[in-house]
Amino acid sequence: MPQHFFNDAQKAQIVKAIQAAELNSSGEIRLHIEKNCTKPNVLDRAKEIFQEIGMTNTAQQNGVLFYLAVEDRKFAVIGDKGIDKVVPEDFWESTKELLKSHFSQGLFTEGFIKAIHLAGEQLKQYFPYQKDDTNELPDEISFG
Repeated sequence: MPQHFFNDAQKAQIVKAIQAAELNSSGEIRLHIEKNCTKPNVLDRAKEIFQEIGMTNTAQQNGVLFYLAVEDRKFAVIGDKGIDKVVPEDFWESTKELLKSHFSQGLFTEGFIKAIHLAGEQLKQYFPYQKDDTNELPDEISFG
């Protein structure tokens, strides 16, 4: 069911947004979708997924995960250690609020596209794009 939450065109739009956001920054962005959150705390589950899908495998520890548990209606945005070391504590609040406002209207594709773009803009300040930057993680949506 999580694989069918977005149609193929919507998935392509989200992947395109990830690719565009990564052109602003050396950060790596992923989206993971699953049916249910298997932990009481959504952040705990997002951290678990972060590890499972290899988000810690970036040289600058600057990966960002957007996590969505469809049926539980839970989501999270988390960054790796390298990001957490340099950004303010409330760094992801504007991104989460943007998602929340879109999700409440049922606009999941648009919400993710705008939030991913915002994340790329936010990361640009701390992790600017480098000429020799390589794509360290896949841009595809992962599913649980």
